[in-house]
Amino acid sequence: MYIKDGLIPTVLGTAVTATGLALRKTNLPESYRNGIIGFGLAHVVLGSIDLLNNNNERNKLMNKMSKTVSFK
Repeated sequence: MYIKDGLIPTVLGTAVTATGLALRKTNLPESYRNGIIGFGLAHVVLGSIDLLNNNNERNKLMNKMSKTVSFK
């Protein structure tokens, strides 16, 4: 099974962000909640960048291969 690069950090970041948002109703200090939310959002952003970067590199490689190999 193939998992795209960046997918795991994005999903993990979404779960951590949701956990931080769910902790807003608790008596946990606000700085801790904001830190958890920020940590999750950072993972979402970095994982998304990795997903997009990997996709662009794959497209460049496929374009280069299709120009060098004739499929006729």
